Amino acid sequence: MEKVVIIRYAEIHLKGKNRGYFERVFSVNLEKSLKGLRHELRRTSGRWLVEKFEEGYAEEVAERVSKVFGVHSYSIGYLVGNSMDEMFAAAKLVAPRTGSFKVETHRAYKKYPLTSMEISAELGGRLLADNPRLRVDVRSPESTVFVDVRENGKALVFGSFEEGRGGMPVGTSGRGLLMISGGIDSPVAGYMMAKRGMCVELLHFHSYPYTNDGAKEKVVKLSKILSRYSLTARLSAVSVTHIQEEIHAKCAAELNVTLLRRFMFRIAERVAKREGIQCLITGESLGQVASQTIEGMTSSNAVVSLPVLRPLVGFDKDEIISRAKKIGTYDTSVLPFEDCCTVFLPEHPAIKPRLEFIEREEGKLDVEALVAEAIGTLEIIEL
Repeated sequence: MEKVVIIRYAEIHLKGKNRGYFERVFSVNLEKSLKGLRHELRRTSGRWLVEKFEEGYAEEVAERVSKVFGVHSYSIGYLVGNSMDEMFAAAKLVAPRTGSFKVETHRAYKKYPLTSMEISAELGGRLLADNPRLRVDVRSPESTVFVDVRENGKALVFGSFEEGRGGMPVGTSGRGLLMISGGIDSPVAGYMMAKRGMCVELLHFHSYPYTNDGAKEKVVKLSKILSRYSLTARLSAVSVTHIQEEIHAKCAAELNVTLLRRFMFRIAERVAKREGIQCLITGESLGQVASQTIEGMTSSNAVVSLPVLRPLVGFDKDEIISRAKKIGTYDTSVLPFEDCCTVFLPEHPAIKPRLEFIEREEGKLDVEALVAEAIGTLEIIEL
């Protein structure tokens, strides 16, 4: 008898002739998530088994697997031979000590001499005889013992199905560059695109010395949390202090944020194209703040040719906060450190800026020189 973690995949089932490609990427991602733990990963008939890990590490394996996109569900259980005695020995380990239960059997090996119902009845009877504090309830049991009889003379016995993250394996839907801040929204946006299979690279803009090292460390911490899901290996950081100072000195105050975002988009596109990245990703939500009106978004889009993905565009703040809490970024996002967008923040920012006004004010700046100087400050932070 061996303790194992059983993994079942999600949407990959829907793929036709390309399913093998998705399965290979999924397997690679599982291996990445388990890096540093002794284990063996084996595929068996539409599911994967993590085996041969050190005793006591089952929960750690399951926790890591739970963050891999493409996992529909997972279970900690036992791999045993398919004899009734061996299945019963495992069933005793996962069955409750008191209360109601039932045994539910899936028989993948159709040549097994007993039907699924007969296996369940036999094991249920043995469990009752072994422990008189148990009682059978096939309709609304407090606990279920699951038995999966496989084709290779083996069986899997486990006590629950734990919900996975779902989605598609990261790496099957191209590459995007997430403009990540220290706020609540952008990490959630990155998570959502990674869930759809996109490789999410990270770019952060800072305004040192107006923002301090604590603000930067906050973004590094958020990036590390996000990387558990997105498998991102590094964070790029760029200074926009000089750009903000020029905008503040020469342009209409109400356009400070609008103009800064146009520079951010230009810089992000340059970085993305240099790295062969196919799109930009932001955490913008329509109408949430002054710069996230349709006019503000149109202004930002106007300076880039790459697609801009805004997965949170139709979400309200409560929905975004709920997701941030679920993925573990919220507590870090609300730490009291400013980001660059709060520097030189105007008292009355433009809500519906006209593009011709924006372009006239931007004409007061040496755009190319400022962008080039910003890219010259690019720093790579390994996660």
